[in-house]
Amino acid sequence: LQKTWILLHVTACVVVGKTLLILFPEAMKRYILKQGEKSRMNQNPKFSYENWGPTFFSFKYLLFVLKVKWKRLEDEAYEGHPAPNTPVVTSNGEVRQLLDFVQDNRPLILNFGSCT
Repeated sequence: LQKTWILLHVTACVVVGKTLLILFPEAMKRYILKQGEKSRMNQNPKFSYENWGPTFFSFKYLLFVLKVKWKRLEDEAYEGHPAPNTPVVTSNGEVRQLLDFVQDNRPLILNFGSCT
């Protein structure tokens, strides 16, 4: 049911976005560039709007957003339910699944931190 809701929501957003992009190309370009400022992708001089702007609201965009949102459904953790088996990167750069680290009946403790 959640995947269906996400499909309908993302499809509606893409249809509306694509329609607005066709009807008001300059206004949508300003809007998309404004969104790019939030992610700081506008700061790269080699990465111009013409490279990525037209991909917004395309079929590939729709599929990518669906894939990301559906994958995030699997990553949600709820008290009393099994842990999600999300991909993790080890300290030596190897990509593994979280539950690969479970050993017998021992609890798995995740420690998040950073160093500067």
